[in-house]
Amino acid sequence: MEDSSLLLAFSNIYVAIFALFCFKLLIKVSLALLTHFYIVRGNRKEAARIAEEIYGISQGIQCVLVSAYFACVNTAMINVVTVDGITPLYSACSSGSVACVSMLLDHGANPELEIQLACPLHEAVIRGHRECAEMLITYGADIEKELQNRGTPLYLACAHQKTECVRRLLELGADVNHGKQRDSPLHAAARRTSVEIVKLLIDYGANIKYKNMEGKYPIEISVPKSPVERALLVAEGPASLAQLCRLSIRKRLGSSCLQVVPRLQLPNRLIHFLLYR
Repeated sequence: MEDSSLLLAFSNIYVAIFALFCFKLLIKVSLALLTHFYIVRGNRKEAARIAEEIYGISQGIQCVLVSAYFACVNTAMINVVTVDGITPLYSACSSGSVACVSMLLDHGANPELEIQLACPLHEAVIRGHRECAEMLITYGADIEKELQNRGTPLYLACAHQKTECVRRLLELGADVNHGKQRDSPLHAAARRTSVEIVKLLIDYGANIKYKNMEGKYPIEISVPKSPVERALLVAEGPASLAQLCRLSIRKRLGSSCLQVVPRLQLPNRLIHFLLYR
């Protein structure tokens, strides 16, 4: 009799544990669905708040993962646009989640939707997420796309001083002089403090005598007596013959330079020189 009572007690405990497990699972699924609902409706702040409080992950990374998962499960939602023009791909680029960006692109996410108000590539470079930006370009994102009042990806990378993004965009063939209207990437860099970015742009052939809408050269908008101004002053001298040849070859090859140069029958040292390595 006592053995039966003890066995019944243990059975009740196992049933209670199983019920608790099922309840917690139901809560998590419900919260995941709720988070996804807020993402689709455009309320990303509320989605991020739920994700941070429940899952303990900051900056809404959890809600991005949930959004990417549901978008991939339901291919009809892969390019869904929220009320403020945001797609799951944009949210993934904003958070810097390479895994989410890869998953969305592999399942058919379009990096160049005409109806979206915010561009994933531009957001990726603003945040300094180089790998996300590179992946988007590989899947067809326009490296020269100029957003109204914002500019090209290269211009934004210079304006926000994201050196690695600037370097990679130039390596992938971005036009070094294409910025925002008549404001070049070098103008954007001249306003800031990164000498490295200024030198990068000059090495890739940036026109230091290019005037913006105000009729000013990059050096005229730099801080007087700053390292940036000194770098621009040095660049006003004549370029070397080797540099002129490199720029001429790269200009001729265009955006295909990165793929074509390694296949040329040239010494490795010369190939590395042409690719700035």
